[in-house]
Amino acid sequence: MLFQPPLPPKYAAMSQADLAESILRRKREFGSRLVILGHHYQQDEVIQFADFTGDSLKLSQIGGQQDGAEFIVFCGVHFMAESADILTDDSVTVVLPDLSAGCSMADMADIDDLEEAWEYLVDEGGQSVVPITYVNSAASIKAFCGEHGGACCTSSNAAQVLKWAYQQGDKVIFLPDQHLGRNTAFAMGIPLDKMVVYDPHERHGGLTTDQVRDAKVFLWKGHCSVHALFTPQQCHEIRAIDPKYNIIVHPECSWEVLQQADIAGSTEFIIKTVREAPVGSKWAIGTEVHLVNRLIADYPDKSIRLLAGIQCLCTTMYRVDLKHLCWCLDELADGREANPIRVAPATKKLAVIALERMLENVSPVPVAVK
Repeated sequence: MLFQPPLPPKYAAMSQADLAESILRRKREFGSRLVILGHHYQQDEVIQFADFTGDSLKLSQIGGQQDGAEFIVFCGVHFMAESADILTDDSVTVVLPDLSAGCSMADMADIDDLEEAWEYLVDEGGQSVVPITYVNSAASIKAFCGEHGGACCTSSNAAQVLKWAYQQGDKVIFLPDQHLGRNTAFAMGIPLDKMVVYDPHERHGGLTTDQVRDAKVFLWKGHCSVHALFTPQQCHEIRAIDPKYNIIVHPECSWEVLQQADIAGSTEFIIKTVREAPVGSKWAIGTEVHLVNRLIADYPDKSIRLLAGIQCLCTTMYRVDLKHLCWCLDELADGREANPIRVAPATKKLAVIALERMLENVSPVPVAVK
């Protein structure tokens, strides 16, 4: 995780109203030179200033389309800002308001570990292996996939990308989220006994030669700390409270949770499903709490609640707040680049290949669970 230096004391002394007024003033000053992107998991006080909101796929596309902007302020986490830098022209400066806003899932996949895993799996597998990485990964991981015939994917298009991968080779290594990989492959008809978990902290990933040769999917041992909080028991409890609740979850939840849910899909799919649902319908949602609370506020004509009885919060996303947004805009206005996110040219060249392959497979399909 990168280190964010303390902000000047004046920002701690500013009220929420003063911070908001300053941000609006800076937005007016910059005009079309500035674009603020806000991920769905951001808190409302930040989202209100976003020019565009979305999930990883949508914001990756939008970031690459901002030809007239000089600055893109990405209110999200580090890997998202990296993706925006990869997909934008070199004349655009991508800024992350708080450098400590990382992603624990992305941190679970290290490039040195991947290179070691690749050597073992390719040597022992006896067949061609295609690397697929969820966009929740470092630019170096994306570049590796681009260099080795693979691609990126999001939760929206993981199924399409996996189908594409099996047209390129016989086996897939899917990282860093084992749950999205398992749920997507299972929905495509690949049995669980043809999937094995590669643990980078174990010798040879904890896999035998026979396991490597028999497997169709190598799942990297990584996960989302938010979606790992949802359990099958919570689904049972919702059913006991009221069987009329529709349980909809994100495919970063475990396979066991998806088997108890009614449907699963990306953040954008969850939003669309709830938006188009009949008045009076009931929804228990297994994803980040800020998004769920926003849906509750936006659709009071429906009964909506978080699947879990605990706060399921993306703590790193939460680090981007009004103080850091205000500070980075002030820095830019004074001619200083605040927290620029730059991917090395060699890495960018390879990573863009993986991202472009992802963007060629963008038709969103929910993960069927029953």
